[in-house]
Order: sequence, then structure tokens, then C-alpha cells
Amino acid sequence: MPISPEPVALPSILIVAALPEELDHPGVLHTGVGKLNAAYALTRELQRRRPKLVVNYGTAGGLHPSLAGLVEIRRVLQVDMEAEPLAPRGQTPFFPGPFQLDSGAEGVVCGSGDRFVTAVDPWLLQHGVEVVDMELFAIASVCQREGIPWRSFKYISDHADRDSGSSWQDHLQGGKDLFLQRLAELAMAPE
Repeated sequence: MPISPEPVALPSILIVAALPEELDHPGVLHTGVGKLNAAYALTRELQRRRPKLVVNYGTAGGLHPSLAGLVEIRRVLQVDMEAEPLAPRGQTPFFPGPFQLDSGAEGVVCGSGDRFVTAVDPWLLQHGVEVVDMELFAIASVCQREGIPWRSFKYISDHADRDSGSSWQDHLQGGKDLFLQRLAELAMAPE
């Protein structure tokens, strides 16, 4: 079913994406790439308005060949905080956490870090990570601190291998219509 180019009327939902190239749609907050940019942009927007729900959409690298299409994220963890021996990998030293954030929805586990993954890191697999991105942990962390529920949908653009860069560029907009359809379903769901 094709999606209308008209914006979905969702005054209580804030849609967040890193890049307009991923989701060029009216009303989307584009944060820029990486956790710092995502945290900054979302925090500023939440100072301006208080949505009932933040919905993140973006691309992700799949760590399992069977993953494809649009997936929903159930849990996200930070994968690039490496401060041993002060704290285990993924945990910020001298911060009480939490270090894994749950969306409350069914789905896959996302590892979020400030690097483009081109090879599978065994640590990711040991911690159940199924997809990787560069913004979601920051978005979920800001939402958790602000008491705002979040959901996230990722389109598998590549498989975190040596071809990831070109695959990501080729599939950058591949999930837009799938996401907009899912967003319309979310908007129609009873609260």
C-alpha cells in the first residue's frame, strides 16, 4: 500500500531520524550522525515540546544474515564505552546507569556506538546484539531521563561487513515506506 506524501498527523509523537536522506518527511527531527548529535538535538527539542512518545527511525547494520527489512528494537545498549578497569565495557564509569534500555516492545537488540561497523565484534554477539546503529542509545537515554517512552524501527541497510559502506549508501532510503506504514499503524492504535 503506497504511503501518501502528506505528513501523518501525530502531534503527540516526535519522529527522530539522523539524516534527511534516511527519512525526508515533514515534521521529522533530524539530529545528525552519532550519539552526541542525537542527544543534543533531542534534548533541545524536548525543551521546546513534550511529546507522549518518541519514535526513532533509521538504518542499521544487521549482524545475522537472516535479518532483513524493517525491524523493531526492544532493547538498546551502548557498545563503544570502553573504560576498563573503571567500568565494564558498555558502562559509563561513575554513572549509576541503566546501561541497557528497553522500549517495552517486542523486537531485536541494538548496539549503539560512534563507529560504522564493518566487521562483527565478538563482544556484540556475546551480549545478544543483533543490529548496530550510531544514535539510538543516546535517544533512548534522553527519553529515559526525561520520562518519555520511546520506540525504534531500523531498516537493515547492510550486514556489518567490508561492503557495509556501499551497501548502506545503496539502501539508505529502502525502509522509508515500510516505516511510514508502521507509523500510521502506531498512530491508529489506542493509547
